[in-house]
Parts: sequence; structure tokens; C-alpha cells
Amino acid sequence: MATYYDETGPELIEKVITVNRNSKVVKGGRRYSFSALVVVGDGNGSVGLGFGKANEVTDAISKALSIGRKSMIEVARYNTTIPFQITGKYKAGKVFLKPATSGTGIIAGGAVRAVIEAAGINDILSKNMGSNNSINVAKATLEALKGLISKKNTFARRGIILRENEEEEQVEQPAAASTDIPAREPIGEPESELGADNVDEIGQDETA
Repeated sequence: MATYYDETGPELIEKVITVNRNSKVVKGGRRYSFSALVVVGDGNGSVGLGFGKANEVTDAISKALSIGRKSMIEVARYNTTIPFQITGKYKAGKVFLKPATSGTGIIAGGAVRAVIEAAGINDILSKNMGSNNSINVAKATLEALKGLISKKNTFARRGIILRENEEEEQVEQPAAASTDIPAREPIGEPESELGADNVDEIGQDETA
């Protein structure tokens, strides 16, 4: 019996990547079964893949969604992109992911785009370098996201303790130039050090 998601819980992004139909020839005719691959994420760093099989499409999708919710993982992000470039491999699938500047958007398509959007990554570059099978591509993308490491975990591996509430370094701005103009000294010859009495005596000597 399929397990359905509790609607009272947090909302998740659920996308159907592909639905395959299989047929089996029996005595009475053909018997069909379906398999579905879905991606589940919260759009905030958590994502998971689910693969389900059933005799009906709706049941297959329900099984896949249930498995996807149980297998969600945390993805390390840096602002709106990923910390560094990485390549994910799964069987014949090979996906290359590269960080992008803000405003680039998601440069990806098909299964890669579905997984990236569900993980909450808004700016990224990608390239599929292997199989075109949707299942292999989606799982290769998930393997690449699993290999990402956050700054905190990187420092922990090196034995460096990183403060949780680390303050950002503030660049000191140069002090603004003062608008007060200092008073200028008057331009001219300096006043004579001789007093008035000395001036009179000099004048009398010249007349004598």
C-alpha cells in the first residue's frame, strides 16, 4: 500500500522526471507495469530521489514520492550557487557542475535541472558528459551534490574551529576630509620689531 505525504507538514517541491512503461506477454495477453522517477526537495538545501514501480501510474508515483522523502540529503551551498566545481558519476551517467555568478540562472536541462531546482540552487552551470538515460543522469547529479562540502566542514577536517556567529570583516573606510578651511596668515612683510620710541629716535638722528 502506498504511503502518502502528510499535508500538514512542510511543503516540498515534487517533480516527476520520467515514467516508463513495461509490458509482459502472458497467456491472457499483455500485462503492463509502470515505473516512475521523481525528485523531492524543500528548495532550501534538501533534496532526494525516489524510484517506484506499480501496475498503475499513480501508484508508481506515490511509491516514488514516499521513497524520495525518506532519502533526502543536505546539500552544501554557497549563497545562490555551489562552493566549487565537481563531477558526479553513476554507472554510465556523468554530470559536471560548476558555480556561477548571481543572476546567471540554472544552465541545465532535463533531469539535471529538476534536481538542481529542488535543491534550491539558483545559479549554476552544468554539462552532461555521459549517458542520456534520465535515471543515470539524475543519480549522477545527486552524487555530485553529495560530494559538496561546506566551509564549516572543511575547517573541521583541518582541525580549525570556526565560530558559528563569525562576524564579517569590516573594511575601514578612510576618514572624510574636513571641510573646515584653516585661517590663512596675512601676506605681507612682517611688522618691525622696533617700537614707536625707537622710530622717533632714528628720525631725530637723520635730521641732525
